[in-house]
Amino acid sequence: MKMPSSLQGRLALALGLSLTLLWLVTAWATSTLLRAEMGEVFDSTLEETAQRILPLAVLDTINREGGVGQRISTLHEHEEFFTYIVRDDQGHVLLRSHAAEDAVFPAFDGMGFRQTATHRLYYDAALQGSITIAVAEPLSHRADVAREVTIGLILPLSVVIPLGLIGVLFIVQLSLRSVRRFSRALARRGASDLSAVGDDKLPEEIKPMAKAVNNVLNRLGRTLEAERSFAANAAHELRTPVAAALAQTQRLMSETSDANVGQRADDIEVSLRRLTRLSEKLMQLARAEGGRLRLDNSSDLRPILRMALTELNQAAGPGRIEIETPAKPVLSDLDPDAFAIVVRNLVENALRHGGSDTAIKVRLNRNGTLHVINDGPPVSPEILARLTARFERGQTSGKGSGLGLSIVQAIADGGQATLVLHSPLPGGTEGFEAVFQLPGSAEKD
Repeated sequence: MKMPSSLQGRLALALGLSLTLLWLVTAWATSTLLRAEMGEVFDSTLEETAQRILPLAVLDTINREGGVGQRISTLHEHEEFFTYIVRDDQGHVLLRSHAAEDAVFPAFDGMGFRQTATHRLYYDAALQGSITIAVAEPLSHRADVAREVTIGLILPLSVVIPLGLIGVLFIVQLSLRSVRRFSRALARRGASDLSAVGDDKLPEEIKPMAKAVNNVLNRLGRTLEAERSFAANAAHELRTPVAAALAQTQRLMSETSDANVGQRADDIEVSLRRLTRLSEKLMQLARAEGGRLRLDNSSDLRPILRMALTELNQAAGPGRIEIETPAKPVLSDLDPDAFAIVVRNLVENALRHGGSDTAIKVRLNRNGTLHVINDGPPVSPEILARLTARFERGQTSGKGSGLGLSIVQAIADGGQATLVLHSPLPGGTEGFEAVFQLPGSAEKD
């Protein structure tokens, strides 16, 4: 039998089997003791019966003329468990019970108990052994009584044991309720929630484990916070000097007449603009990994989508981005700022890696699913699986930081959303599609 994997199942099984075994051993021991006690009681009954009947039989024999044996008649028919025979010293039967059979009673060979294959007997004597009595009880009677006692013990157990097992399971479930509550509290935590979980109601044996988990969460939270703070601060502090350097470079380009100096200044400008984009992406990544991404109330995200696409459409050119939104509101509790970061990164990725002569299709469905589709050669499954990693750009000549999809994936993980990438497009041979399922949307597929 395979042991259950859960602590609750193991405790219930171990306690149930232990109690069942204990009850069965107790019933067997009780039955054995009762058999011994009943044997003593039946032997005492045989002895007392013989001692009560023998004086009466002696008086009856003395007062009776002749030595003819007499069989005692009964007032009504009944099953006789105890039978007796009274004999003289010659072995002649003087008196017998109505159901007594001579073959059951061996000849007298001394006072006390005897046992044959079928009966338990007690012998006694009077008048210096001239008159003897033998009282017999069938062994089958004792066996029947012992069997009835055993059944009387087993039948209640057939009810008590199942009820006891149910009680054990209930008690185990009740005792582990606080442990299950602690487990559910941990399971409900998002990637950005590393606060300690309360352990006041946990059993004393589990509290050290819960304390260790909370300590790990605390250390992990401090480490991640330090990393996010460093990335955000570094990116923020870079913006001002980079902007100043970019302005000086542009001024140098406008003032110089040397072609070589102008070319070098142009290269510097390109590098500074790339550094500006990288610092912006790092700030977005810190926001995605450190902020609260879910709100208490849901809001319509269609205006956020249009606002984000308006700025991108101006940079990409008229008609480059096609947008499709439903007529009814698309409600979600995802932070609008985080949703804008998702839209900007997915669309920038499509603009950068898609064909320059084809439109980027952005569709927000009523069920809270955002689709961003661009044309282009298919991406191999190996590269597609790595695209959400940081600084992974795939096999493309497009310029980028390699952080866009990793930022979207971080928001998906922190906000309990999902990001799925397809290449080629479903039912096609080329193209790329990013599907972002919003959390807490009002309507599902």
